[in-house]
Amino acid sequence: MGGGLDIHLIAIGGTGMAPLACLLRGRGHRVRGSDRALYPPMSTLLERAGIRPLVGFAAAHLDPPPDLVVVGNAVPRDNPEAVAAEGLAAAGALERISMPEALWRFFLRERHRVVVAGTHGKTTTTAMAAWVWTDCGADPGYLVGGLPKDLPDSFREGSGGDFLVEGDEYNAAYFDRGPKFLHYRPDTLILTSAEHDHADLYPSHGALLEAYGSLVAAMPAEGLLVACGDTAEVKELARRAPCRVVLYGLEEGNDVAPEGEIELGPEGSRLTAVDRSASEVERAELRLRVPGRHNVANALGVWTAARGRGLPPEAVAAALARFGGVARRLDELGTAAGVTVVDDFAHHPTAVAESLAALRRRHPGRRLTALFEPRSLTAARPFLRDAYARAFRAADRVLFAPVFYAERFAPEERIDFAALADELAAAGVSAEAFATNDELLERAVAGARAGDVLVTMSSGSFEALPHRLLEALRSREP
Repeated sequence: MGGGLDIHLIAIGGTGMAPLACLLRGRGHRVRGSDRALYPPMSTLLERAGIRPLVGFAAAHLDPPPDLVVVGNAVPRDNPEAVAAEGLAAAGALERISMPEALWRFFLRERHRVVVAGTHGKTTTTAMAAWVWTDCGADPGYLVGGLPKDLPDSFREGSGGDFLVEGDEYNAAYFDRGPKFLHYRPDTLILTSAEHDHADLYPSHGALLEAYGSLVAAMPAEGLLVACGDTAEVKELARRAPCRVVLYGLEEGNDVAPEGEIELGPEGSRLTAVDRSASEVERAELRLRVPGRHNVANALGVWTAARGRGLPPEAVAAALARFGGVARRLDELGTAAGVTVVDDFAHHPTAVAESLAALRRRHPGRRLTALFEPRSLTAARPFLRDAYARAFRAADRVLFAPVFYAERFAPEERIDFAALADELAAAGVSAEAFATNDELLERAVAGARAGDVLVTMSSGSFEALPHRLLEALRSREP
């Protein structure tokens, strides 16, 4: 491929890096990169774009030096390619930037930026918005940190005026410890929530709120902040905005909220949304296929932002009704031996509670088993313990996997999930903690019976446990 820059991406297989690589390739740049061994869906994404990553990290991968190196936020400073890139950049042989810097430079700078930020719901809300904009004919650009079920890919450059992106609060790179979303400079910002997470980067809730506060305060005067007003933290953050603010949510007092009861059923939701943010009150009948009250809130946020961008109300409502969700968000993988397996990304107590409540409504009367992996650097921290104890009481059976990063914390710095299992058992919930995922898998299958719903919950691959679980159950079928 002639023309363009020679660009190398370190940790090219990340959920943000792989789509970025494909976008750059589509622009005509020569794209290469490296990572550990990759698996679907990111390996498939790169392969379809004609990108064949190098396996492993080595300084020799930067020989000859590219024009530009993009460093993923999972890359530590002692990574051999990061060390080589830093030396070459200091010598003027190449330029080194972070993933959000690259996204800004190549794709966001000349567009109207619609950014979705918040502790919960970023991926689903961004995917929902990308689908609505696309279905309404706006031809947006977008980058989603998951796999939307209704769109061909998690990324697209588009030719319309808007670019939609998930605004992650995690750091941009080891040399840029600020949050990614500050690089995106939103014109329209959807702020879903502001609970404490990423405790490895934000030692206190106040520190995380300050990061969100910086994002809100940097909004342009002509911008639009669409903020979920169901929590005091978000409402307080919204007061810092120098632009128009519209509060949405499920509670009374928001500018955009349900009117009357929300119909929550096994097949989705139905509600009347009322918008009191303008001089004339506007109502709309909204139907959703995706389950849960949390997705009703997500839809209200997307509805508000879409109307703010001038998309027709009837077309927005019709698009929301057809939105099918995102992979690994209450994703039903199949049923075997009468047991339904669901894969979910929940890793924070609030998300666990919302997911279990949604599954109760979708599968009324069925025994519900949660298989939980404390995967992130925050998921096993003691400040979340009591919230987990409350959240998992909504299950009939709970199986805890080992703490993924156990070696990085002293025992007193992480939750004792065996003790938590005992507490749940005393409260009437069958619960166990396991030393290995293989032991958990064996017990989950042995204890499953026809009619059960098993939901795996992890912010990572869970060693492919959801699919292994389904295969093991299929082996029990006649």
